[in-house]
Amino acid sequence: MNWCVGEGAPEPLGVALKDDGVNVAVASHAADAVFFCLFDAAGTHEIARLKLPWRSGDVFHGHISNIKAGAVYGLRAAGAFDPARGLKFNVNKLLIDPFATMLDRPFTLHPAMQGGVTALEAPDSAPFMPKVLVTAPLPAMRHPRPRISRARTVIYEAGIAALSALHPDIPPHLRGTFGALAHPAIISHLTRLGITTLEAMPLAAWIDERHLGLLGLRNHWGYNPVCFMAPDPRLAPGGLAEIRDTLETLHEAGIEVVLDVVFNHTGESDELGPTLSLRGLDNALYYRLRPDNPALYVNDTGCGHTLACDRHAVVRLVMDALRHWAHIGFDGFRFDLAPVMGRTDAGFDPNAPLLGALKQDPALRELKLIVEPWDVGPHGYRLGQFGAPFAEWNDTFRDELRRFWQGTGSMGSLAFALTASGHKFSRPSGSINFVTAHDGFTLADLVSFRQRHNLANGENNRDGTGDNHSWNHGIEGPTDDAAIIAARWQDQRNLLFCLMIARGTPMLSMGSERGHSQSGNNNGYAQAFPLDWSQSDGGLTEFVARLVALRAAHPALHDDRFLDGEGSMPDALWLRPDGLPLETADWQDQSQHSFLLCLYVPPACAGPHGDRVAVIINGGASAMVYALPPPRENARWQMALATASAEAFDTGNLRVPARSCVLMEEIVGA
Repeated sequence: MNWCVGEGAPEPLGVALKDDGVNVAVASHAADAVFFCLFDAAGTHEIARLKLPWRSGDVFHGHISNIKAGAVYGLRAAGAFDPARGLKFNVNKLLIDPFATMLDRPFTLHPAMQGGVTALEAPDSAPFMPKVLVTAPLPAMRHPRPRISRARTVIYEAGIAALSALHPDIPPHLRGTFGALAHPAIISHLTRLGITTLEAMPLAAWIDERHLGLLGLRNHWGYNPVCFMAPDPRLAPGGLAEIRDTLETLHEAGIEVVLDVVFNHTGESDELGPTLSLRGLDNALYYRLRPDNPALYVNDTGCGHTLACDRHAVVRLVMDALRHWAHIGFDGFRFDLAPVMGRTDAGFDPNAPLLGALKQDPALRELKLIVEPWDVGPHGYRLGQFGAPFAEWNDTFRDELRRFWQGTGSMGSLAFALTASGHKFSRPSGSINFVTAHDGFTLADLVSFRQRHNLANGENNRDGTGDNHSWNHGIEGPTDDAAIIAARWQDQRNLLFCLMIARGTPMLSMGSERGHSQSGNNNGYAQAFPLDWSQSDGGLTEFVARLVALRAAHPALHDDRFLDGEGSMPDALWLRPDGLPLETADWQDQSQHSFLLCLYVPPACAGPHGDRVAVIINGGASAMVYALPPPRENARWQMALATASAEAFDTGNLRVPARSCVLMEEIVGA
């Protein structure tokens, strides 16, 4: 076949399908030439290598005729190979188009892909590389987004494959795929829990870290992407159409989907890593190199290198990737190691180019934007510093809640956590509250293991954090002791209770409602750990469903305003068990672990009578009798939920068992 190569246009970047072929545009500052390489339908043989004939600034471009949807291609770039100057061009390395939207196979690491410090005579990597398929853009979505308010959002974080891989009601061919999320079995479970927003762990095509193959392991989480817009074929064998159809079905069920994205590093790793895409197109442009030694990378991520997110080419790539996924139908994004996105040569800046672009973009700024506000670089902890419209994972909430129920925390610290950690955020919903997440112990393991048990990861139990604030009730791991088993289930209910009654946006991690365990592994990225739907949930599913329903029903629990304790009917009353106000000395008393919080929202914000609830927390080792505040006129207190079997109360007093919580609701007019 004859391919006519013309000038084309520098916009849009990537490969854009035209009536008479494709326009190809690739950004590289230091390359001498960029080639569009066509392959046969099987992706086995390179049948044409076509040089892009024109350059506009840093964009190489050309129009190539007789190319249709489904064509198989890759890129190559020629230029200097001088690692001492940060240049790693090697025409023998086939490269994935950074704007690719579909790959013909998953990545499998091969020695031929290595090339960070190899000579130009290195073998051709094409036989071992996935190839890109030319695709046509999808039409607009058929249905509107659910648009859940931030105040009413309840997030469920899950691994795409792990959530469905063992579900007995899902057909085997569908298990472990993105399409399985639209199966009635998954949707009914999420709606039964009251989940409004599913946070899906990474979907973009990724490659295993090079040490995993030597250990016979693979990466199951996906936080090691090679290209940002193409789904991993293992998760979405049906490509973007499968993802769009799944999102449409979830939207029809009233469920939003937030996608976990990684824009801080790529699967190309450190200076010994493979050359797969950006490294081969322009290493010094896309990555941040050490000023004292450009052969090495700045490593603010702990993954060997760092994307240079303040540079125009990277900002453009990330913004186009986000717009792409938003067009497919995602309702927001969770940004992994987000301080990298705000790093410049001078350090972190909340108004750095990429963060500023996100804040003003009309297609993105109204979506749910959630950041993980820390990385491992200098001054990398940035909780509360991103500002609107971003919400932030609040690890302060996580740690204070764990410490309190572990027995090492204080009432004051817990109260701080329950009120969205002060005014760190623009509003309470800016605090994404969580007890557990994909990274760390599961909820069941948090109350069953004092130490991590990560030997299966092949790193002699050195990986994963050792700072877990966990406990085990005297026995490490599984046990047949009925009393300890009961205590662990109750602790899980206590933690979930505090999560759902706190100011802020609650996030459940997958399986928290089912007692999901990883056998004490707190760094499960190299293990499958699918959710076991056959094991008993200990009644947690119904407990969580009731808890989420109560949160939704009571504005006093989901109100998105900070508490001030002012007025004749304060929005918050902090009381001792005897009903007297807590004093400064009480908050400072490390032996005290029992209090009552009465929350009130006035009629202007909560119907004709307003809304009033009482949150009772007894973290002590003995049962306590609580004196409830007097009910309003023509009202009475009623128990809504307890984490343990509480005895009936008389004349306004309630005896609450040790290490348990109660939610009381004020019923007006009954």
